Amino acid sequence: MHRADVPDGPVEVRHMHPYQAVKTYRCPGCDHEIPPGLGHEVVMPHDHPDERRHWHTGCWLRVESRRD
Repeated sequence: MHRADVPDGPVEVRHMHPYQAVKTYRCPGCDHEIPPGLGHEVVMPHDHPDERRHWHTGCWLRVESRRD
């Protein structure tokens, strides 16, 4: 887990390992599905942890690289 600052505010980022990913999610970075069994990132706003989103790792890394 690590913390990141993005334009919408600080977030907590956790990596979900493939064996933990048991549901299908939709990535807000590319609007494609994240299938069960695919490792990815779970991003939670500090102020609103109930608004967590599941991102493809590559999509999230692009967001983080733009913040520098």
